[in-house]
Amino acid sequence: MDFSLTEEQSSFRKLFRDFAAKEVAKVAKHTDESEEPPLDLFNKAAQQGFFAAMIPEDLGGAALDPLSYTLLIEELAKACMSTAITIATHNSLVVYPIVSRGDDAQKENWLSVLAENAGALALNEPDAGSDTSRLSTRAKRTTDGYVLNGVKTWVTNAGIAKLLLVIAQADGGPTAFVIDPATPGVKIGHREPTTGLRGVTFHTVYFDAVGIAEADRLGNEGEGLSLLQTALSHFQLAIAAAALGLDEHAVAQGRAFAIERKQFGVSIATKQGLGNYFADAEINAEVLRHQIEYAAWLYEQGKDFAAAALKAKLFGAKAARETANHMLQVHGGYGFSDEYTISQLYRDARALDLLGGTPQVGRIAVWQEVFADSGVVIKP
Repeated sequence: MDFSLTEEQSSFRKLFRDFAAKEVAKVAKHTDESEEPPLDLFNKAAQQGFFAAMIPEDLGGAALDPLSYTLLIEELAKACMSTAITIATHNSLVVYPIVSRGDDAQKENWLSVLAENAGALALNEPDAGSDTSRLSTRAKRTTDGYVLNGVKTWVTNAGIAKLLLVIAQADGGPTAFVIDPATPGVKIGHREPTTGLRGVTFHTVYFDAVGIAEADRLGNEGEGLSLLQTALSHFQLAIAAAALGLDEHAVAQGRAFAIERKQFGVSIATKQGLGNYFADAEINAEVLRHQIEYAAWLYEQGKDFAAAALKAKLFGAKAARETANHMLQVHGGYGFSDEYTISQLYRDARALDLLGGTPQVGRIAVWQEVFADSGVVIKP
């Protein structure tokens, strides 16, 4: 496998890196402190085509290849995790399913909206979490479509979304629907206060007798689970890339502090105890990068990349969390102060375990893979 970037991918990375440095980094601290999404920044990102990363060129999109997409999320995450997660959620969990499963009319109607505005996936429920077998949100058939009733929680991007992708229980099983949040009966409720990712809006969303046209069903009835699984793999790959970006940012913060900070007349960068932290972080980052490259290669080759994306996400979340913790320790007592960026990175890193499926659930899938051809049935 050739690990070098193509000329086009190198150009993309430079574009992403320059945008992150010039536009994202300068508002990252304000985004965290104000706990508000940077809407002006999102408008600029949309103008650059970042909200249309997954949209085909013939429909006005950027049509990024899988590896270039991970480079986008990585560079954004280096500057601001909230921005990276907002854009990754939009592209992987909303745009990608419409591109891959939508009909021509749906793509024509919806992708132009999503090229300029955020989308949100409404899956989790108060009593079911993300377990699609226990969904209580119902889509009941009518003569001209459906009526939707239910409650969704922890809907990422709900506060700024112009389109909701909702997974609900229909007669034929879990089914996906696309809904304008301005539709009568849709209410964007409580915004969750969060430890990290304070620039991301997580809301409870209520659906009270919401009318849905037949044309707004994505795919057939009962296909919501398979649609969700492919979108989740796409998102897990993006989360791995975000973890790599955060890991690199944390190391940069720790390195700069270690060089400047003196103890007994010498830089603390010379202390072996801290050196172990930097060595481990470097090793983890290199392993993670190759995991991402491999999963992106499988995806581009049309092969099943789900297992590779999951493993990259699980490893990446753990690596980023450990690196952020170690770099905070490099800062000593200063790491506990929000005056230093490492404090924000430490908080943001914790969310990586929760996004795209918990590590406990993810490890069950890997466990089942290990014993897949043994005749032993793993039922947790």
